[in-house]
Amino acid sequence: MTSYDVAVVGAGPGGYIAAIHAAQLGKRVVVIEKKDIGGICLNAGCIPSKSYLKHSHWALAAKEASQFGIAMEIKDVDFPRLVKRKDRVVATLQGGIRQLFKSNKITYIEGEASLTKERQLSVAGKTIIAKDILLAMGGHPFIPPINGIDKVKYLTTDTFFKMTDLPQKLVIIGGGIIAVELAFAMQPLGVDVTLLEVAPDILLTEDEEARKIIKQKLQSMGIVVKSGVKIKQVTPKQVQLTDSTYEFNQLLVATGRRANLELAKKAGITLYEGQRFVKVDQHYQTSLPHVYAIGDLIGGYQLAHAASAEGISAVDTICGEKQAPVAQRYIPRCLYTDPEVASFGLSETQAAEKGFEVVVKSAPYTSNGKAIAGEEATGFVKIISEKKYHEILGAVIVGSNATEMIHTILAVSKSEGTVDELDDVIFAHPTLSELTGEVAHMLENS
Repeated sequence: MTSYDVAVVGAGPGGYIAAIHAAQLGKRVVVIEKKDIGGICLNAGCIPSKSYLKHSHWALAAKEASQFGIAMEIKDVDFPRLVKRKDRVVATLQGGIRQLFKSNKITYIEGEASLTKERQLSVAGKTIIAKDILLAMGGHPFIPPINGIDKVKYLTTDTFFKMTDLPQKLVIIGGGIIAVELAFAMQPLGVDVTLLEVAPDILLTEDEEARKIIKQKLQSMGIVVKSGVKIKQVTPKQVQLTDSTYEFNQLLVATGRRANLELAKKAGITLYEGQRFVKVDQHYQTSLPHVYAIGDLIGGYQLAHAASAEGISAVDTICGEKQAPVAQRYIPRCLYTDPEVASFGLSETQAAEKGFEVVVKSAPYTSNGKAIAGEEATGFVKIISEKKYHEILGAVIVGSNATEMIHTILAVSKSEGTVDELDDVIFAHPTLSELTGEVAHMLENS
């Protein structure tokens, strides 16, 4: 039996960031992971998908260059070699986490943990006692009850990146962020992609105007996008809708994720929302004293950086420095398509529902010199504000570098700055960020 100050179950972005933070605050820490260090984000999510999106950007850039006098021809796609590049990226980052654990004297144990109400953890034949326990086990793919799906070999977002052969025809069931990103990643490599969404539209969590732009781009690339579909059944080679049929030689089911609750249920931890999430207080403590939970386990945004922020907050509480819970309003949300989409805060509708006298202004990429020169003139910068104090309530950026640009507006908003302060910033010319200044100026003078 070994004792620690803090035991972290799960080595994804929520778990490993929290563990390092606890160790740097002087705690003796152990991390337990049943699968791969780095969690889903590093091994089958954020990082692999961005690696694949980079491949598609290379292909798209070659085609674009050919249109303007730099002749390029993609004769072949060596997909196994691209997979090896992805694996190398993942391995590099895994090694970085292991080194951080070593330098911070964090014990790392591989194996599946179980938890008793007495806060004893059992893993790999060992019993571990910790003063405080942080649960950060993440989630798993949700597979809807589709007729015939149990008789078909299909990929999930957890297994997609193990694929070593480039499919000719890929059908994706799902129209959320992951599904759309993977459609973008595959089509430029020569894959015939079809996106099937049961909901009324794809990307329903995104700004309506942004959604339209991305949908148009998907279709212009030759990707078939069908929303509001009714799936009759799936066979080994077809997805049969009530009104049409789509053939595939590879099927991806990307219909969301569910929290990994097995450990919590066995330990008797209180759940909520139809037993879908672990119930925690404002400091991320569960119904068991000294047992905390973060990330996908507790609902909210299923994002790596959200889990990391929650993990830091939970560790601060464990160390006697209670912090306010992570504000969902200040969590950036990103879609790494082409163009990119990034947002944070309240939408126009949400702001109005909260009683604000909403003022919204936007500027298109078509008015920006750098965007035009770079053939990146699709998109806009939109800021949601309010009339009385010019507070920044939210923002949406669609376009090149949107996922980087959003942080300027977010930082001002988080610092309780207004559109007036944002308007005072001198933006370099020519930059895409000038659009942010233009929108702030419009709001200040509205």
